[in-house]
Amino acid sequence: MPAAHTTELSVNAQAIFSTASRQYQKGQYTDALDQLNILMNVNRDTKTYVLLAKVLLKLGFKPEAARAYQLAGEAGGSRSQDYLTEAMKLYFTNGHEDEALAIGLPLLEKAKTDPDIAFIIASIFLKRDQKEILGLFKAPLSTSANRYHQSLAFKLLTADVGDVQDREAVANLFKAYPKNTTLRSAYLVYAREANDYPEVEKHHRDIERALKLGQDDTLSSEAPYYHVTWCGDERLNRIAGSQYRPFPPENTELRRTMPHAWGDRIRIGYVSSDFWHDHATMKLMAAALEAHDRTRFEVTLFCHTSPSNVARDNGSREKWGNIIQIGELSDEHAAAVIRAQNIDILVDLKGHTLESRATIFNHKAAPIQVSWLGFPGTTVNVDLDYIIGDPHVLPDGSEKHYYEKYCRLPETYQPNDPYSRPLPKALSRRQLGLPEDAFVFASFNANRKISLQTINLWIEILQQTPDSVLWLMCGRPDSRANIIAKFKSAGIDTKRIVVCPKVLYHDHISRIPVADIGLDTYPYNGHTTTSEQLWAGLPVLTFKGTNFASRVSGSLLNAIGVPELVAAGPEDYVREAVALYSNRDKIADYRKTLEENRFRMPLFDAERFCRHLEQGYEMMADRARKGLAPDHIDVPALPARTSSFER
Repeated sequence: MPAAHTTELSVNAQAIFSTASRQYQKGQYTDALDQLNILMNVNRDTKTYVLLAKVLLKLGFKPEAARAYQLAGEAGGSRSQDYLTEAMKLYFTNGHEDEALAIGLPLLEKAKTDPDIAFIIASIFLKRDQKEILGLFKAPLSTSANRYHQSLAFKLLTADVGDVQDREAVANLFKAYPKNTTLRSAYLVYAREANDYPEVEKHHRDIERALKLGQDDTLSSEAPYYHVTWCGDERLNRIAGSQYRPFPPENTELRRTMPHAWGDRIRIGYVSSDFWHDHATMKLMAAALEAHDRTRFEVTLFCHTSPSNVARDNGSREKWGNIIQIGELSDEHAAAVIRAQNIDILVDLKGHTLESRATIFNHKAAPIQVSWLGFPGTTVNVDLDYIIGDPHVLPDGSEKHYYEKYCRLPETYQPNDPYSRPLPKALSRRQLGLPEDAFVFASFNANRKISLQTINLWIEILQQTPDSVLWLMCGRPDSRANIIAKFKSAGIDTKRIVVCPKVLYHDHISRIPVADIGLDTYPYNGHTTTSEQLWAGLPVLTFKGTNFASRVSGSLLNAIGVPELVAAGPEDYVREAVALYSNRDKIADYRKTLEENRFRMPLFDAERFCRHLEQGYEMMADRARKGLAPDHIDVPALPARTSSFER
């Protein structure tokens, strides 16, 4: 092409662009579009595509404008990413998610700092339930000033309290909205999980002030499980989580009056994600499941255990009952499957704990619906008839704090397996890194249970017992550092705090007796942890609790015949710990009692426990068959046994 002709086209293109630009500025969008259509035949550069996109937007042609911005970005230049971002936004707002994602994925690096890009990509992936890379977007979204970005950041939070990205995102959001009680509750979950006592103490003062003013609703957004790790007031426990929409109120009566065919055997259904041999729940209840009288009870496990944990099971699952998988089903579909099995009594083993599917119970799954073992308290917003407990964890006078009616077993609500639990093997303190001549207080509870009140009590105990050490199990480096810092701030030599890791189960059972006394936590006692210590022969000191979670160790100590280890309150707990430090003979007597009672007291008698449990089920079923509404049930104790279990 001759140079003169090229110059002529260039001049004409510039003139056409100038005309189109002037028309755009004057609001003459149709005329501008006509000029740009002519221009596209001779010149397609970045500025032409950008102007075309702006004109198309003014005329309402958003998908076409998105394509023009995309072409502008693909043409290159210093602002190419800006134009691609505009294209992605337009595609997204017009529902063209595939096109938006095609542009967005190459911009992932920019998305780490650009909340607009992060918002679009994260929204699409969340909608498609593709959560693998969502963690990348929590920081830019949570630090954005845009409330839609902030809201999405909150939605991206996982249930993993060990997730550093989650903790940082919550901290960012709480910094932006320091008076938001929902964000404060979430922030404190992570602070307590990391044993960040200064932060916990600072915000706890605000919570106490609000509660003294009667502002109980500040707790309504708290996750019930994490709430009971710090609050021992069962009146307040009932409020936690209550702001979320419950099942329709008419559900309960509709469910109880649905046509149901009762059979000769009572059909029991258990719902859990823990049906594999090495889970703490099954270490407790496996023997009781196997002990069910199959001539009187038909047992079905409605299983949503992860495939990876099912693969790790040693074959025990098949002994516990007929297994029906519901892990891939919606709540409504799972409830329909359960109804098709004509289950008489459906038992939730998870409550408000991780991986719970308790909301299945809100879809009228069975005529009798029961909570047991998984969550130590009332299960808010779930359609349940009964909670299984005992007179210690569910005392008279506490009924008003429960949505469910009581079913109290006579000796203990906690089952235990005396058959597959290993007995401890002899280990020395030297093998475990403990001083040979010190008095060893021990706690193997999860670090989240070491509440501010608990660690303050332990500080008092250590201050009064100079030749003692405290042996703790803690795997999180940040928690370990914060716990040690708390003791140090109180003048306790940090060499007296000995931290041990988690180990294999049989090794853990064997190390327990090396301690002198187990110290319980408040308000969330050791549950499986306490029964493991009692099984291994270690006396555990607790004090009388004020809600279900804080009464569990008292229940277990009574069930094995050492109620003296339940102090009257926190002051007596400290006093008794100091007294035992000075009286090794008393500790030896407790050890002897635990050894003698292991196979003859109710705590580790799985068959006796199962008979009481079955009697409770029969009493529930009897009321339902008669058309009676659920009411509080106290199961009478079986006659004393004439022989003891022998291992």
